[in-house]
Order: sequence, then structure tokens, then C-alpha cells
Amino acid sequence: MDVNQVLESTLSPDGSARQNAEQQLLQAAELDFSGYVSTLAQELANEQAQPHIRSAAGIALKNSFSAREYTRLRDLQSRWRERVAADVKTSVKSLALGTLASKDSRAGQSAAQFVASIAAIEIPQNQWPELMPALVANVGEGDDHLKQSSLVTIGYICESEDTELRDSLVQHSNAILTAVVQGARKEETNLDVRYAAIVALSDSLEFVRTNFENEGERNYIMQVICEATQSGESRIESGAYGCLNRIMALYYEKMRFYMEKALFGLTILGMRNQEEDVAKLAIEFWCTVCEEELAIEDDNALTQAEGGTELRPYFNFSRVAAREVVPVLLDLLAQQDEDAQEEEYNISRAAYQCLQLFAQAVGGDIVQAVLGFVEQNLRHADWHWRDAAVSAFGAIMEGPDEKMLEPLIKQALPVLIQMMGDESVHVKDSAAYTLGRICENVSDSIDPQAHLPPLVRSLFTGLSTNPKMAGSCCWALMNLADRFAGEPGANVNPLSGHFQDSITHILSVTESPSGGDATLRMAAYEVLNAFVTNSANDSLPTVAKLSDIILQRLENTIPMQQQIVSVDDRNTLEEIQTSLCSALMAIIQRLEREIKPQADRIMHVLLQVLNSVGAKSSVPDTAFQTVGALGNALETDFAKYMDSFAPFLYNALGNQEEPALCAMAVGLVSDLTRSLGETSQPYCDAFMNYLLQILSGTSNGNQMRPAILQCFGDMAQAIGPHFEKYLSVVAQVLNQSSTMTLSDGAFEMFDYFVSLREGILDAWDGAILAMKQGKADSLRPHVDSILKFLHLVSQDQNRSEALLRAAMGVIGDLADAFPNAEYGQHFRSEWMTQLIRESSGKGPAVKSLRCLEAGSIRWRNKHRQDRAGLDKAFPNHTRPMYGQLPQVLDAATESQHNDTGAADWLQRGCYVANPIASDSADPGRSTLARDKAEH
Repeated sequence: MDVNQVLESTLSPDGSARQNAEQQLLQAAELDFSGYVSTLAQELANEQAQPHIRSAAGIALKNSFSAREYTRLRDLQSRWRERVAADVKTSVKSLALGTLASKDSRAGQSAAQFVASIAAIEIPQNQWPELMPALVANVGEGDDHLKQSSLVTIGYICESEDTELRDSLVQHSNAILTAVVQGARKEETNLDVRYAAIVALSDSLEFVRTNFENEGERNYIMQVICEATQSGESRIESGAYGCLNRIMALYYEKMRFYMEKALFGLTILGMRNQEEDVAKLAIEFWCTVCEEELAIEDDNALTQAEGGTELRPYFNFSRVAAREVVPVLLDLLAQQDEDAQEEEYNISRAAYQCLQLFAQAVGGDIVQAVLGFVEQNLRHADWHWRDAAVSAFGAIMEGPDEKMLEPLIKQALPVLIQMMGDESVHVKDSAAYTLGRICENVSDSIDPQAHLPPLVRSLFTGLSTNPKMAGSCCWALMNLADRFAGEPGANVNPLSGHFQDSITHILSVTESPSGGDATLRMAAYEVLNAFVTNSANDSLPTVAKLSDIILQRLENTIPMQQQIVSVDDRNTLEEIQTSLCSALMAIIQRLEREIKPQADRIMHVLLQVLNSVGAKSSVPDTAFQTVGALGNALETDFAKYMDSFAPFLYNALGNQEEPALCAMAVGLVSDLTRSLGETSQPYCDAFMNYLLQILSGTSNGNQMRPAILQCFGDMAQAIGPHFEKYLSVVAQVLNQSSTMTLSDGAFEMFDYFVSLREGILDAWDGAILAMKQGKADSLRPHVDSILKFLHLVSQDQNRSEALLRAAMGVIGDLADAFPNAEYGQHFRSEWMTQLIRESSGKGPAVKSLRCLEAGSIRWRNKHRQDRAGLDKAFPNHTRPMYGQLPQVLDAATESQHNDTGAADWLQRGCYVANPIASDSADPGRSTLARDKAEH
């Protein structure tokens, strides 16, 4: 293989040539990874090679150690550890470090990435102890190119998200800090070097906590950063303010002295900087202050609620600074860019975000300053200041007490509604957004009689006036619909009198299928969905009539497939079909069983849509959701459509090239099996085959595993004892999934890990519920695996509340499946008793949401109610285990029984005569399982 030729081809504009070259590199890496890495490292270090060839070699080296998926990344890293000889490793690392000194900046950059990739593998294993000293020496003694490349290398190493590497970097904090602070000092004359040092310092702040505990070192670090904010070079100044943001988030408790002496004045000055990037980061400093103090207040409140006394330090920086900072923010609101894109983050939007956070942090203290600004500028001749005034009022709608805001809102609403007719579209958009903030946060201040009619009219007028306002008007109307929906199932609500006119207006906005603005049309359909979802019972006849209109529009799109002549045409049609399907789904969900007369027509058009759309289309996702909604509404009556719909569902399950559609199909299998119950049995063989194929795939198997495991549980409960034929293979999958531990993965995998364990428990619970209906003996070979996994969950200090509930469901249903104490010794074990005690909210804290305490109490109260109901229904002592499990919880907690006492309750709970079905509404499903499902 001619390396130079292949590397050059990887940069070719010819796609086929580029793909062929990349394939050759992959094959070379697989055949001889040691030689492959060595050859590329030599090419990267070759000063005689052309710059673009060296860059290509660097990219290929980086790709050899990079992967998005954690498991793939570990596989790539293991190649370096296992397939490269020690002498080759030494040579390659030497070449990489040497390339840092290259005059070719791109080669030095590539070498920095390559060194960081190797460091991620070797530093956690203490296999490259000379790296950090070498980088420090480079910064202290090297020329400017070497200094910059070495600092960039340190930054790359420190910004890694690899958990093992981040843990290992703590022991290198002195070396890291020495290098980056030396490069960041004002004495450094090369601005590129100083900027690289500031960036590396920002990336390293998390690892230098020990140094920050030392007052002398902390003072020097803060001095260097504060001096950098006054360097006169915008990128260095913005980097320095970025450092201050991270320091405030990481070391708030150390910042009191520096806030008083320097940071307050420096950040005010930075907010007024003419360079936008500098000003934005100075503004974000105060965002960080407010966010940190809000978090501290929440943490301290939770600690006090739990009876704790160790509170986090709280210095009230935001309240003290509000008098000086808020006026600056208000002035910056007027620096709007008339041509800014919707997603663009500029100074005005940064100031708005910061003002919102100040309102949340200091509450009513901000109101007078903002009101003065609003009154002064609301009628200003310059639209910038009118817009700033309106925006400022909207920014304080969350934080101050509602009683303080209520009279202000009642006074402001007529003015804001009037400003929906302002000559500036920017002012009108801000007025709509402010009205949305009022609807979202203080809707009680809106008088349904006095304010609602003009408010609804103005927002609908704005929605159809200008596409630039569509997003804000749409959001305001959806908040309005949500806040005035009334109680679920209400016969009438405040929107009832406006419902018909609102629907008519929306339909007129969305009427043209081929013309009009796409953003406006999509926004209007979203409002339609919100009004339908929140409609009262007296509006259901209108909703039923609306279904005819939406179906007719969707039917009209079918022949339009033949009229497509461009990509834009196809995108427009798909957007319309997606919006119509989502509207149809909202109608189905609101009408529920009452949609049945339209069911044949709905399924017919949905099947036509699915049959006509092309590959990679987004329409099937929404169409599948609509089918799921119809299945939930019709339940077993949906069975007659399965033969026609199943091929589309099978195709989606087998289409792993489109992960989103495949994942949607997995969820739809769960929905349909739950709706159809035993009538889904004829399709379960195919479902199971496709689900197992997905699990065996390398690309989507792990990603979709939690949802597939939950699908197994739903399928089991749906078909009951018929699930026996799948039990052994499902058990193998569950046992395999149980072997994954969080220590194997990075921190970002935590949510996935918890979801996986919840999926395992859901699957086991579904299987238990299915098999206990006359097939309990089929469970016996798997009971040890179930108990082993429950034991593993009991030892997990990071389990979520949902995971604990799922575990309780499995325990209760397992005991119910074997009521004759066959596994009594396990239920009497110490770990089982402790797990049940903790589930009651009285044991060690479960790491979950901040409202865990209230949630746990509600959960226990639910069990007490369940137990009370069983006491009335079954006055004798022959009750099933799921009826006695709440007593076990009380025995383990409230009655202050020791472990032996709780185990005795468990033992008695296992000796239950004549177990019965849980209830007629949900046969075969235990109280605990129902409670878990409701949550």
C-alpha cells in the first residue's frame, strides 16, 4: 500500500475515491495495527512531507482511537494495549511528542490529539509517567510552537470525558497547573501561547481542587485569570471569563473574597465590552452565579427537610449585586440584531437569559428596577427600546411572588395585547413571548372574562400575521390551552367559548396544502393539537367534526406523491403529512373509544401513507404513533387491522439503518400487545424474532436494549401463559444484560444503566405475572437468576426510585407466584429485608429526584390504601403475598422491628393459603405491579 497515495485520497473530493481510501486504511489497521500506527506516526512526524499529507495522517491516527459508542471506543483502545509491542509504543509516542515542535501548526495540532488519545489509555494505567513532566518542560523551555502545541495537548487531555482518565488526572494536578499558569501569565508575550494556556486552564480546573484549597496557590491562579480579562486580546479575555464561569460553578464556597475585591467590577466592565464574545461570557458569569445560588438554596432546603444540619455556604452574591448588574442587563437588552437568526445567541439574548435567572434568584427585589425601565421605554420611538421593555417585563414572570406580580400583570395585559399590533415585528414577537410567559407562570392573573377574549384574538392574529412570530404565538397559545384546561374530564372550561372560533382560525391558517410558510403551518398545527388535547367535554362534538376535516386533508395528500418534482416538494409534503398525522393522533387520544366509527377510515389512510412514502422519510414515525394511539383507544377491537398493518411494523423493526424508526417500532410493539392482550399472540413469533435480531446487531442493539426488555415484559403480560415458549431465550437475554455494571462505563452512561436495570426488572415482572397463571413451574429454573439480580440491585448505591419500585414489584409478584414458601429462605435474607426497608423511605437515602421524600411518602400511602382495601375485602388471614407486602414494609420500618422481625413477616407472608387473582379489572397483575405501572 502506498501510504502517501492512500492518505491523499482520503482528502479527495471524489466520494468513491475517498471511501475506497478509508476502507484501505481500515483493512490495514485490522491486519497489522502495530505497523499501521507506526507508519502513520512516521508520516505525521515527517517534516519533508506535504502539509496536507501530514494532516491526513493525523486524522487517520485520531480516528484509530475515536468512537462515539463507549464499547467501540474500549475495543479500539484495547488494540493499542494488546496488539502493539512495547518498543513500538515507545517509538510512536516519541514521534508524536517530537511532532509537537513542528513549525507546521496543523501537524502540531494533529500530534496533540494523537498524544491525548494515547494518554487516555495509558495515564489511568500509570504507563506514561514521563508525559506530564515532558509537557511542563516544553512549556517552560520550548519555542513558541512547542509551547502552544504542548498546552493544546494538555487541554485535549483534560477535556476528555473518559471517567478513568479524569480520575487519574487528579494526581497530575501540580504538573498541569504549573504548565498552564506559566503559559497564561501576562509575562507571556506570544498571544497564541497565552490563549492556548487559558483554554487548557479552563479544561483543567476540575482536577486542581487540591491546589484551590491552598490559599496561596488559589490567589495566584485567580490573579493570572483576572489579569487575562484585561489583556486587550478578545479571545484571551473571553477565555478568561470562561475560566471565571467554571471556577464559580466548581468553587463557589471559595469566591467571597474575590467577589469583593475584583470579580464584581471586572465582570461589570466585561459586560460593557465592545467585543460580543467577551461581553457574552461576562454576562454568563452572572448566569452561573444565579444558577449556583438557586441550586444551593434547593440543596439546603432538601437537607433541612431531611433533618440534616450540614448546609452549603451561601453568600447571596446575586442579591447583593442586583442593584448594579440588573441596570446593565436592561441596557444590553436593547442591543438586538435586526437580522439575527432565531437560534443565534447574541448579547441581547444573553442579557435576557441572565435577567430571567436574576428574577428567580432574588425574587421581588428585582421588580422595581425592571418596572422603572419598562415605564421609561415602553413608548420609546426606537423599536429596540420598546422591545427591550417588553422583554424585560416577561423576564421577571418567574421568581417574584405571584401576589406581587398579579396587579402588575392585570395592568400590563391590555398594553401588551395592544403591542401585538406594533409596527415592528420584533416588538410584536416579544409581546407574544411575554404573554406566553404570563400564561405559563402566572396564569391566575388572567381574568377569563376580561382578558381571555382579546388575548386569544391577538395571539391568533399574530399567528397568521408574520411567520417570524409563529413560534412565540404558538407557544403562548399552547400555554394558554394548558393553563385553562380545567380538571381532566371537565364538562366545560374557560376555553369552551373560544374553542370553535379558535379551531376555525387554525384551519384557515393551515388550509393551503401547497402554499404558505412551512413554519407558520407547523406552528398552527401544534396549537390545534394543544386545543384538542385540552378541550372540555362540551367541545367533543367539534373535535369529532374536526376528525373529518383532518382525515380529508390527509387523504388529499396521497395523490400528491405523484406530483413531486423536487426535493423541496417532497419536504413540504412530508411536513404536511407529519402535521396531519400528529393532529389525528391528538384527536384520537381525546375522543378515545368514541373514535371507533372513524377507525376504518383512519387505518385505511394511514396504510396508504405508509405505503406511499419513500425511504428515510420522517412521516412513518408520526404515523406509527397515530396507529399506537388508535390501538390504545380501540384495545382488542384493533385486532382486525393487524394483518394489514403488521408488514409495515415488521419492516420498521428490521430497518436498523434508521434507528429512530426502529426504536419507534419497538415502542409500538409494546403499545399494541398491551392493547390487544391475548389476541396479539399470532404476531408474537415475528415480534420476538425481530427484537432478538435487533439485540444481536452491533449498531442499535445496546442502544435499544432497555426498551426491548420492557417490550418483553409487556408481551408476556399480554399473552399470559403463552409466553412460556419464549421464556428460556428471554431469560438468557436478561441474564446477559444483568452482567453490565456501571464501573465498566463512563459517567454519561448512568442514565442508560439505570434504564437497562429497570427494563430487566420489568421483563422479569411481566414473565412472572404471565407464568403464575398455571405455569409457575416454568419459572423455577430462573428464580435464582431473578434473586441474584435483585441482590445486585440492593447493593447499588445509585439506584433510582423507579428502579426500587420495580424491584418491589418483582418481589411481590414472585412471592405471589410461589405462595407455599418454596423460596422462603431468600425472602428472610438480610439483604432482602434491608431492600424492603429502604423502599419505604425510612432507610438510607435513595439517590433520586430532589422530591424523593415526598414521593416515597406518597408511594407508601398508596400501599397503605391498597392494604386497607384488602383488609376490608379479605377479613381472614388467607391473603396473597402482594396484599401483605405493605405490612412487611411497615414491619421493617414503622414498627421498629429488627431484621429478625421483618424476616418473620416475610416468612409468614410466604405461607399463604388459596392465593387469588389481584382484581377483575386487571387479572393476573399484582397491586405492586399496578402501582409501578401507574408511576
